[in-house]
Amino acid sequence: MSGVDVGSLFHEDGHSWLHRTVRDIASRGEGELAAIVQEKTGGRTVRVAHIRGASGVEWTTAADNIQLVS
Repeated sequence: MSGVDVGSLFHEDGHSWLHRTVRDIASRGEGELAAIVQEKTGGRTVRVAHIRGASGVEWTTAADNIQLVS
């Protein structure tokens, strides 16, 4: 096995912004929201947004750092 704890990740499959254009406030980058994942780290859970830019390169940011682009 890979060493990743089964159940340590939770994808928010029903998030209403999935596959819509969002802006990462921290980097000011824009792209399609590919996923919101809850990750357990250091005894706490953090929500991470995965954003795919027009170039196809994907990056992550805190889920609280994204805005829907209208």
